[in-house]
Amino acid sequence: MSAQVLMVQGCTSDAGKSALVTALCRWVHRRGLRVAPFKPQNMALNSAVTADGGEIGRAQAVQAQACGIEPRVDFNPVLLKPNSDTGAQVIVHGHAVANMDARGYHDYKRLAFDAVMASHERLIATYDAVIVEGAGSPAEINLRDRDIANMGYAEAVDCPVILIADIDRGGVFAHLVGTLALLSESERGRVAGFVINRFRGDLALLQPGLDWLERETGKPVLGVVPYLHGLHLEAEDALPREYAHKPDAMLRIAVPALPRISNHTDFDALRAHPLVDLRIVGPGETPPPCDLIILPGSKSTRADLAWLCEQGWDVAITRHLRYGGKVIGICGGLQMLGRAVHDPTGIEGEPGSSEGLGWLDLETTLEPHKQLHRVRGKLSFADARVRGYEIHCGVSRGAALENPFARLDDGRPDGARSADGQVIGSYLHGLFDDAEALAALLEWAGLRDAATVDVHALREASIDRLADAVEQHLDIGMLERLLGMTVCVP
Repeated sequence: MSAQVLMVQGCTSDAGKSALVTALCRWVHRRGLRVAPFKPQNMALNSAVTADGGEIGRAQAVQAQACGIEPRVDFNPVLLKPNSDTGAQVIVHGHAVANMDARGYHDYKRLAFDAVMASHERLIATYDAVIVEGAGSPAEINLRDRDIANMGYAEAVDCPVILIADIDRGGVFAHLVGTLALLSESERGRVAGFVINRFRGDLALLQPGLDWLERETGKPVLGVVPYLHGLHLEAEDALPREYAHKPDAMLRIAVPALPRISNHTDFDALRAHPLVDLRIVGPGETPPPCDLIILPGSKSTRADLAWLCEQGWDVAITRHLRYGGKVIGICGGLQMLGRAVHDPTGIEGEPGSSEGLGWLDLETTLEPHKQLHRVRGKLSFADARVRGYEIHCGVSRGAALENPFARLDDGRPDGARSADGQVIGSYLHGLFDDAEALAALLEWAGLRDAATVDVHALREASIDRLADAVEQHLDIGMLERLLGMTVCVP
């Protein structure tokens, strides 16, 4: 018997698709059913390494956690990682196949859709339910031809669709009615209902609008989800929209918002720490005084390095270190801290070399084979375990590597430390997620004897809050019918 498939599509990007799919995955999992997430095509620079050795969007890794299973490449068979305004690295079933511009990928979509359907078939043969997340909006007219991310997939597999819109943006009724109007007749027919997300205020005042929406479209409103503050979920791609005010913060951290910043989810544990004030500094903003500067990962290391220097961060880092501050580079950030970054075959852009910031005695060459590893190890400068994942094409060589950041359980060293101990670099994403490593790194940065943060527990609590919101605010009977639930486990 094949799994029941239910798809969530959004009127806009960041409408709440990922969160609703996560909530539905946990809700179905609570019912005792085998459930899996699925996103046919994702465009994101936040990615995860799967149990089967591939790369998928981080949102699907969180959704797998909501299902109580390990992430696998079939949960996100096509991942696009932008490396310019018009091009992206195309990853199929967890592994990079090519860099393509928009036109090239449009022609490639027929092959990409074969990969999507192969994953779909494996999932429906393995699970009781598959909760699918669309991408962007199904009403993007210029992207309708050969669509594999939204209605193109839904039509191919003949599944019902929930349409979600963000009322906090304003114009929620226009979003829903306009999106529906731009769909074909068969596509409109498979929209089972609407969910309105991020509502603040008195629901009674919204009710006349909901009644009008149902009369106007003939579609039911499945529920209105309130604005849930303080969720600790890894972002699919966009930088956080909210920053908590922390009057008691004792450690200040600054992170440059690189144009192609990747895996900024590395900082989730720091954002959640009550004594850490982490600021992501955008273009045109002066780097603020702080205790620690973190250079994040990048999908276009040389281009982002040039941007960093144009924005004055090279001068700011020199001044910061002169006055005793600390610096961490993660993945692309590690490469920037070296003497040079070489891209002889144009893996991330035009072939060539760039001078690095020069704080670590190493050079990096980008090579075609991407390193994808989930690893564990021990910090070389503290009695603390660390775990994380590697996603990089760069191979670094140089004397700085003889003083590594960590020694991995597989026998390899990772990263480097400067002789004075002020600058460290690591290829490990997620290095703050382990409580031991977090405590040791905070102490190195100047925050001693601080309580740690359990990121996994925070994420679990957030997933449960989302599932509770589904139980409380959505039409459970309709959801059960859409998923063919004939037996409901309390």
